[in-house]
Amino acid sequence: MYIKRHMGDVLRNVLKEYPCVLLSGPRQVGKTTLIQNLKESIHREYISLDDISLREQAKNDPKLFLQTYKPPICIDEVQYAPELFPYIKMIVDKNQRSGDFILTGSQIYRLMRGVSESLAGRIGILNMQGISLSETTLLENRPFMPDFEIYQNRKLKDIMDAPKIFEHIFRGSMPAVVSGKHSNTQRFYASYVSTYLNRDIRDIAQIDEPKFFRFLTACAARSGQIMNTTEISRDAEISLPTAQNWLGILETLGIIFYLHPFSNNLLKKTIKKPKLYFYDTGLVCYLTKWSNSSTLMSGAQAGALFETFVVSEVIKTYYNAGLEPFVYYYRDSDMREIDLMLEQNQKLYPVEIKKSATADKRTVNTFRLIEKSGLQQGTGGIICLSDRFGSLDENNLVIPIGLI
Repeated sequence: MYIKRHMGDVLRNVLKEYPCVLLSGPRQVGKTTLIQNLKESIHREYISLDDISLREQAKNDPKLFLQTYKPPICIDEVQYAPELFPYIKMIVDKNQRSGDFILTGSQIYRLMRGVSESLAGRIGILNMQGISLSETTLLENRPFMPDFEIYQNRKLKDIMDAPKIFEHIFRGSMPAVVSGKHSNTQRFYASYVSTYLNRDIRDIAQIDEPKFFRFLTACAARSGQIMNTTEISRDAEISLPTAQNWLGILETLGIIFYLHPFSNNLLKKTIKKPKLYFYDTGLVCYLTKWSNSSTLMSGAQAGALFETFVVSEVIKTYYNAGLEPFVYYYRDSDMREIDLMLEQNQKLYPVEIKKSATADKRTVNTFRLIEKSGLQQGTGGIICLSDRFGSLDENNLVIPIGLI
C-alpha cells in the first residue's frame, strides 16, 4: 500500500523553479518510491547508481554517461559518482531549463560537497525523512507553529490516544513498516542496520561492526538527552575521537540530528551543548530492545521517546514543506528548561512536550524567560496526549500530538 507523501507536491513545484533538484535522506525512507509514483507528472528516465555497471560508467566517463542518459533524468544515489557534478553543471548552464535533473542520495556530506563545488545557485535542495504522522492520518501538511487558526480547523477521523501514539513510536516511520509490508519490526530494523547502515558507513569509514552496534545502542539510549560524547564512547568501548567521527557519520546519513540551544548575549546562563535525537523512533526501540508498544509506554524510556517522536514530527513538517526549521531548546544552569523554541519574524514561540493527557498551567511558567532574550514572545503551546485541541489561557494552546 502506497502512502501519499507530502514531499510530492513540493518536489513538483521546485522542479518548475530549478534546473536541478537534490532529494536527500536516509536509506529506505521512500525517495525512489516517491519519484516512481510521480513519473506520470515528471516524465523522465530513472537511473540508479546502486547498479555497479552504471556506477562504473558514470565514474569512468561521466561525459559519455550523460550523453547516453540525457535529461530530463533522475539519477539515484548520485553520491557514488561525484565525477558527474561538473558535467551536470555544464548541461544546466547550456540548457537553461528547469527540471532537467533530479538527484537523490543518502550520504548528504558527499552530496553537499559536490553541490557546493559545482551546482551552487543552480539546485533546489529537499530533505526527506520517514513517513510523518500527518501522512498516515491524511492531514494536510503545515509547518508546525502554535497557532490557534491552524489547529482549530484540523480534524482527526480517529482519536490518537496514548496506545495508538506509542504504537506509532514503537513501529517507527519507515514506509516498509508503516505500510504493513513488514509486520515484524524487529526483523526489519535488524536487516536495516546490517544491510544499509553498515554498508553506507563502510563507504565512508572503517568500522568494527560489533563496536559500531554498541555505539548505535549507546546513542539510542540517549535520544532526547543533552549530548555527552564521553559517556557514549565509554559505553561503546571506543575512543572519544572515534565516537565523534561516528556521530558525524550518523548525522551525515540522516539517522540523527541535534537540537541546538537557543542563546544570545542577553541570556547569560544558557547551557551550550546540543540535544541528540534520532529521526526514527522505531530504530531506537529496536536498538534499546523494547519488545512491544505497551511495554514501552510504561517503561523508563517512554518520556524520552515521546519527546524524540514529537521533535522529529515537528522537524518533518518543515522538511515536508521544503523549509529549514529554526528550532531550538532552552536550558540554563538553574535547570529551567523549554523543550522547543521556534524562531520566526523576530518572535520566539515556546513549546513544552508532555507525556500526559492533561495540561497544567505551571508547565508554561518557564516561558517568561523569553522576556530576557530581547525578542518578543509568540503564542506558546503544550504538545501532549490530550484528545482535543484547546487553550490553556489566552497566550498558550493545548495541542494533541495527533494534530501536528
